[in-house]
Amino acid sequence: MNKKKVIIVATLAGLLGSAVAAEASGFLQKVNGFVRSDVKVTVDGEQTSLKPVFINGQAYLPAKSEADALGYDVRYDAKDKTLSLTSRDGGNDGGGNGNGNGGQEEANYMTLAGIIQGVNKLPNGSYQLDVIGKGTNRWVILTVDKDTQLTGANGQAAEMSALKAGTEITAAYGPVMALSYPGQSHAAKVTLGSEHLIKEDAVQTVKHTNDGWQVTLGKAADGDSLSSVVLNAGKETSVVDKEGQPVAWENVKAGMRVRAYYGPMMTKSLPPISPLFYLVVLGDQADALTPAAVGEFRTLAWNKLTNEQKKHVTTKQADAEVSLVNAADSGVLASTDEAKQLLQAAKDRGGKLAAVTYATDQDQLLGPLTVVYDLDSKTFIGFNIRK
Repeated sequence: MNKKKVIIVATLAGLLGSAVAAEASGFLQKVNGFVRSDVKVTVDGEQTSLKPVFINGQAYLPAKSEADALGYDVRYDAKDKTLSLTSRDGGNDGGGNGNGNGGQEEANYMTLAGIIQGVNKLPNGSYQLDVIGKGTNRWVILTVDKDTQLTGANGQAAEMSALKAGTEITAAYGPVMALSYPGQSHAAKVTLGSEHLIKEDAVQTVKHTNDGWQVTLGKAADGDSLSSVVLNAGKETSVVDKEGQPVAWENVKAGMRVRAYYGPMMTKSLPPISPLFYLVVLGDQADALTPAAVGEFRTLAWNKLTNEQKKHVTTKQADAEVSLVNAADSGVLASTDEAKQLLQAAKDRGGKLAAVTYATDQDQLLGPLTVVYDLDSKTFIGFNIRK
């Protein structure tokens, strides 16, 4: 077989069903791209008529046209929502090694070594993993199903229940990727590594040390240092933004909202000290919302109230209290399956939710009325349980 060292990044109209489902889970977002007619696409040195679409500086190509240029037939099964590529070279790699990949060598897969940010279980029993790391792409959504070779660090087969936020993985995926941002693809092989602790909080201090960097998260409340943790970063530590792009340590400042993947080993000191694996910079401010965000959440919450609820509200719409609350301590009752998934994802990463609170004429009996939203997607989660 002629080994063509080309990575396929693909899109197909039929994939939109799964992409929409992933978007509803909060994993995906709609983006705009540019068709670059001035960029030439060649295969084995021969020019093609393919026109790449550029999104955030990365080129994407249509599945059918690209696969055809590489010698593959494309078949889409609308019932199962599967996209399969079959080599026209007879289903073997010409070397008699019997690798079972139908002429498609492992080198044709895209690769990633990183950490799971979120896990979404789909109705069909498969899982979607929100992963950032280093490799062909820095941020991807990977589908793991019965066709995925899932193993633990010991090389033994692993159960899908082992897929958890905070777990290191190495993955081979593709060769097809949906035209979305982040890209979405099927994982052919996933190997699980260490499971890390997760803390999403404010940076209190950050300083350069002889061995690297040291960052302190959280602040002691009433002198209780258990609410903070000191994390030591070395050469193995990755500092990235929400899209997996590198961030220089010099740009990490006190007050930033971050999500840290650390441990699992910790000292018994106060505050505890632990090695830092990944630091994801989420925003410039950790414990405050911008005035624009406060106004937006107030509007969303007011529009969510029923006329009956509004009859009892004594707080003006513009005066509603908007605060950030820990997802694990929010006391919110999720309203839909989507809301349950978003709430669980926020709890898994130690994240926060936006809570809009109104005083009512029933406070003495029931307590205040609080409307809760996902902080990033602004999706309605539910109402806090009242007395």
